[in-house]
Amino acid sequence: MAEVEDKLKDYEIKKEGEAEILMLKSNAVFFNPVQVHNRDMSIAVLRTFVAKRKEEHEALMNKRNKSHKKDNQIETSVANGDAALTSQHDKMDVVNEKEPNQATNEIADVSKEATKTPSWKVTRELKPPVVLEALAASGLRSLRYAREVDGLEKVVALDNDKASVEACKRNIKFNGSAAINKVEAHLADARVYMLTHPKEFDVVDLDPYGSPSVFLDSAVQAVADGGLLMCTATDLAVLCGTNGEVCYSKYGSYPVKGKYCHEMALRILLASIESHANRYKRYIVPVLSVFMDFYVRVFVRVFTSASEIKNTPLKLSYVYQCAGCDSFHLQSLGRTVTKNNSVKYAPGIGPVVPQECGDCGKKFNVGGPIWSAPIHDQDWVLSTLTDVRPMKDRYPAYNKITSVLTTVSEELHDIPLFFSLHSISGTVKCTSPSAVMFRSAVINAGYQISSSHVNPLGLKSDAPWDVIWDIMRCWVKNHPIKEQPHDTPGTAILSKSPQIEANFSRAVAALSKAQTKKVKRFLPNPESHWGPKVRAGRTITSKHISLLGAEAINGAIGHQDGNGEVTDKPASDTGETATEEVNEPSTKRQKTSDGEQANEP
Repeated sequence: MAEVEDKLKDYEIKKEGEAEILMLKSNAVFFNPVQVHNRDMSIAVLRTFVAKRKEEHEALMNKRNKSHKKDNQIETSVANGDAALTSQHDKMDVVNEKEPNQATNEIADVSKEATKTPSWKVTRELKPPVVLEALAASGLRSLRYAREVDGLEKVVALDNDKASVEACKRNIKFNGSAAINKVEAHLADARVYMLTHPKEFDVVDLDPYGSPSVFLDSAVQAVADGGLLMCTATDLAVLCGTNGEVCYSKYGSYPVKGKYCHEMALRILLASIESHANRYKRYIVPVLSVFMDFYVRVFVRVFTSASEIKNTPLKLSYVYQCAGCDSFHLQSLGRTVTKNNSVKYAPGIGPVVPQECGDCGKKFNVGGPIWSAPIHDQDWVLSTLTDVRPMKDRYPAYNKITSVLTTVSEELHDIPLFFSLHSISGTVKCTSPSAVMFRSAVINAGYQISSSHVNPLGLKSDAPWDVIWDIMRCWVKNHPIKEQPHDTPGTAILSKSPQIEANFSRAVAALSKAQTKKVKRFLPNPESHWGPKVRAGRTITSKHISLLGAEAINGAIGHQDGNGEVTDKPASDTGETATEEVNEPSTKRQKTSDGEQANEP
């Protein structure tokens, strides 16, 4: 017992869900406890995938059964008709009733035999799904999949860091037979491994530290037909427009700065995955796409069809964002033309906007292409939410994932991007109407409107911008503002007379069901300094104070030297104490190895 305690003194046990892992007290293997939201959401969607996959297989088998039964009935009726004609001829030629009866019985026996063992029923049985976690690190995610998701055959955990693979194998043993029988760890480059195992995995999980762009090409090839690809991107500074040229080099899209930047990040990632999939005659169907905490996470199914990829240009659009006001417009890359019952594909017709904004007179910035088709499958979202609710004890982040899924279920799924109510009020320099009043005005004008899970102040609507600004003009008439300089976008917008008379009387649909029942939809961070942690292998110093907090930094500096080894000396080259170093504010921002800013914009 003493030997075991000596071996464990350098480790601390981390428990999450039903899995437990041993973590070295140094920063040798990356582990981010705040990603519990990510892992819980992934487990919820994976459970839905296992159930949906089984339902789809059963539906396919039933459909084949019905079609083949019909074929058998037709063959039997034709055979009986031929036998009847033969028997009539036999009666006319030979007065013997036994022979035709024997012939009829033989045909009937043959048909029964065919019905009992049809040749088409040599079908492949549905095998349990195989999961690949391409970047496993400590292996916590793989262990949770194996222990908490029923019906999985095995989970393959990969990492190209030797220390991580050793930690993963150690954690597999630590979790007992339930993990040993299902999880296997390999030291391998994820890209090479996925390329050499095409279409072998029903689920592929990508959760890198930073951008997933280098893994996408091999990931879309490793997923089986109808399989699930789960992908995280934490490089939001790149995806949200801070480094547009870097975003284009990694994802093939140029971002524009707008209040919808985090949803645009989701749509840029989806467009990039679709682009990689199309190269191999494959396409994606998003089932859930979420922005949470400091990252975006998408869940897409991957299918193979050479004809279906022709529709990809219809799902992509360029974005025209006005540089003066908040209005934006989308330009589809392609369109279809129907002629004589045939469908032909053609380039999109444009431009959709003039050189200058019709509302404020400013120029447009162009971004994209982005994914402009729906980013959620509402049936999947509702199924996942329904499955999660009775299992509160099995999800450490139950409140967070239910709040996100509830908000996603209320979104208008076919409306790309959103606008901010406070932002458009700021454009015209007026006090903002309440969300209920503004939503009522849009609904009373005959349009749809909903919230967005990305931003508590975000609103999605199919109302054109002319209607949105007319509602604001009517609001300003009833709530006068101070005179503004003549060259501002707000002045140009308010100088025009409204074409409709806005009705701000409360509409029944202005509040969603969740709001009516007072269900929490946007939760605060559970603790301070909630965000991405320091990359594995890096020495924790005072510059990480914004990520970890003063107390954590002070403790880490007091127990580690420059090599990450335990020491009682403060890690300071200038002779200053650790406390003095911590109290000194740092102006540097955490960088990734690619030079990107790791924290969100």
